[in-house]
This record gives sequence, C-alpha cells and structure tokens, in this order.
Amino acid sequence: MYVRHLGLRDFRSWANVDLELGPGATVLVGPNGYGKTNLVEALWYSSTLGSHRVATDAPLIRSGASRAVVSTIVVNEGRELAVDLEIAAGRANKVRLNRSPVRHAREVVGVLRAVLFAPEDLALVRGDPGERRRYLDELASIRRPRIAAVRADYDKVLRQRTALLKSAPGALHRGDRAVLDTLDVWDAQLAAHGSELMAARIDLVNQLAPEVEKAYQLLAPGPRTAAVAYRPKLEIDSGPAGESVAELQDALLAELARRRSAELERGVCLVGPHRDELELRLGDKPVKGFASHGESWSMALSLRLAAYQLLRSEGAEPVLLLDDVFAELDAARRRALADVAASAEQVLITAAVPDDVPIDWEPRRISISVVEDDNGRVSELVGGAP
Repeated sequence: MYVRHLGLRDFRSWANVDLELGPGATVLVGPNGYGKTNLVEALWYSSTLGSHRVATDAPLIRSGASRAVVSTIVVNEGRELAVDLEIAAGRANKVRLNRSPVRHAREVVGVLRAVLFAPEDLALVRGDPGERRRYLDELASIRRPRIAAVRADYDKVLRQRTALLKSAPGALHRGDRAVLDTLDVWDAQLAAHGSELMAARIDLVNQLAPEVEKAYQLLAPGPRTAAVAYRPKLEIDSGPAGESVAELQDALLAELARRRSAELERGVCLVGPHRDELELRLGDKPVKGFASHGESWSMALSLRLAAYQLLRSEGAEPVLLLDDVFAELDAARRRALADVAASAEQVLITAAVPDDVPIDWEPRRISISVVEDDNGRVSELVGGAP
C-alpha cells in the first residue's frame, strides 16, 4: 500500500498542496515551524479521522479559511481509492470515497492503513491512560474498521449517560423515579457497546504483546523483557483466553448495578472501557514512573513497531510516517528504526536537517520554504517533483 497523491486546501499552514508520491522513502526537509509535520498530520487524519497533535478539528483549518480539505489517493495491490475529507469546525465532516458521498465519515477509516511515529509518542508511556486507550482504539479501527463505529456509539452513549447522571439527583429529589428507568436503558446501551469495544481491545493486546516484546529487544537488547497487558476495571480474565462479548456485557451490567449509588452521588460514569488501562512493564516494574528517558522512548517506539508488524502480517503493508523521530533517538535506536523503515513499501519522513536521515538511504527529498501572503506565512514545496 502507498499514497500516490496528497492534496490539501487550507489545511494548517498550507493554502494549496498537490503532491505526487510513490513507493519507497520520501524525506520532507525544512526548519521547525515550516509545515512539514502538517503534511504527515493530514495523512494520519485521512487514516484515522483524528490528529495526533490536537483533540479538535478547529486548529486544522488555516487562519482566515472556513474549511479545510484533505484528499488522498491510495494504491492497494494495484487498485486506487480516493478519499476526500472536508473539515469544518463545529459541523460534521463531509466525506467522499471515490468521489461519491458516504453517510458516515468512519466508513473511510482503514482505507489508508498507516503507522505514525512522532515526538508526541512519549505520551504513550508518560501520559495519562487516555493516551494508551486512544492508541488501542485507533489501531483496532485500522485493523477492523467496524470498531470505529463501535467506539463512536460508545462515546455517544457515555456522553448522554453522564449528562443523565448529573441531572438525576435533582430529579430524584423532586420524586421523579422515572429517571432510574431511563438510567437502566442507558446502562444496557453502555454495556452493549462497551463489551464490544473491550473485546476488540483485549484481542488486540493479546496479539500485540509478543510483537512489543520482540520490538523492545530489537531497540534495547537487555535482560529486562517488555510486556503489555489490558487492565479493565472489572473482575474478568483478560489473558490469552480473553472473555466473550456476552460475558463482558454481563460483567459490565453487574458492575454498573454495584456502582450506581456512587455514580449518582458523583455525577460521573465510573464503569466502562473509558476507565481501563493498557499496562506497560519492563521486567517486574511498570514503565511509568520507573523507566529512564531512553527506556521510555524504546517502549513508545516498541508500541508503534508492534502495530506496524501486526498490520503488516494481516494484509496490505501500512504506510510508515516518521515525524522528526530520528532527531529524538540515539545512534542505536536510529539504526534499529531505520532498518525496519527501509523495508517498508512506503515511508514518509520529516526532518529539520538532512543529517537527521540515515546516511545510507537514498530517499527522494522535498524541501519546504515559507512565503508571505495576505493571511501571513504560507508554506510551499520546493523541488517536489518525483
């Protein structure tokens, strides 16, 4: 799989981009702040419908514009698929697949299978559990696009149930017991969607675990073994056998009933996969709080390399996106990552200076400069012909 074309209109610092790409390695070179990461961000957005840098879409729209457009043409085993995304803050995205509108944006998730390495990956190790849950959900959705719909449905139920929990004490104080019947309905919905999401995560982690262990040994050989495990806030077995969706649903319903008083008192949803954790360990110690800076980087890279190897083993080889990561790594880790990237069908790299790229590569190089227009600084490509 590879991206043949990337087109942008009013995306971040880019007023207009039409970039022809191809298999092999391409390096985007430019000083920090010139917009090279924005190109990688656009490709990641096309793959996952989310940014790795911001939580909302509004910052993706260039200053002074009302909308942004990201267009990609992806080649998978000789077949071309065109994805067009129109991003407008405060409104639902408009999405086309092969120029035809689709009902739900999530229908294009997985058309472009990509794995992104970025400086922000350190948050996978040092950040809060939400960073690790997002990593799992994005990868699960790329592998099985239906999971994107499950996650969206769960998030919708979670928001509505949380709103009900906030208002319920007042209703109960007024003697309105019907609010409890409504809460029962939302409990059933949360358990139904949550059990599917949990089952997908557990299956994914069980398959990722051996790949993470191998990747860490590649990056940082040593006596301590890297391990990952899914830790739900339920009394279940999430080991190799896992649990069925039905069993997870029953467990969620039982826990919701047990914690109802506490939820009503606090006005928050205390049960569900939005509170689960992806545990990372080195030897017998958790990575967070015990690992050095280098060990933390190795674990973060191991999670991404494991995702790459898992996707690669299941079908179309994913596109590798390396955003300024070589500058963050020591010589040994740079070499290990470069060896993996060299075998990819397509790899896109950003670098502030050419020396950040492994010297034995012969990639296509595209330089980025900045010009001024009526709206301020605008990035442009220089020497971008294939």
